[in-house]
Amino acid sequence: MKLESESFVHDGLIPPEYTCDGQGINPHLRWSEYPQETRFFALACVDPDAPLGEFIHWMIYNIPVKFTQIGKGAGSPGGLEVNNHFGRGEYGGPCPPSGTHRYYFTVYALDREISEHLTKENFRQRVGEHSLAKAVLMGRYSRK
Repeated sequence: MKLESESFVHDGLIPPEYTCDGQGINPHLRWSEYPQETRFFALACVDPDAPLGEFIHWMIYNIPVKFTQIGKGAGSPGGLEVNNHFGRGEYGGPCPPSGTHRYYFTVYALDREISEHLTKENFRQRVGEHSLAKAVLMGRYSRK
C-alpha cells in the first residue's frame, strides 16, 4: 500500500499552512496499491514526540473505498471522525511547543465497516483488528 502527498514529501518538512502557524488546513493525501478486498479506509495523524506522550491530530474511520484521496483543506472525505487531543473531530495541525516533531499520517485498508463508535483510546486496536494493509507518510515540523 502507498500513501503520498502533494503537500510534502516523506521525511520532509510540513509547510506552515498546514499547522497552527498558518491556516491549519489538512494537507493533500492520496493512497493507492491497497488490497482488492478492501471495503473501507481509516486514517490517523499522530505526533509521537509530544511532551506528555503521543498526541492525536486526526483520526477517521469508515471512509468509503471509493475515496482514495483527501484534497488540500477539504477535511474528511466521508467516514467518521474521532475527537482528537484538541477536543474536536477534525484535523488539528502541528503545533509543537519546542523542537522538531514528527507527524505520522497512516492510512489503513479495512476488510469491513467498523460498527462501533471509536475513540482515540480504542481506534488503533479496533482498526488493527480489521486492517488488511497500511501505509505511512511522515513529515516534520518545528515552530520558529
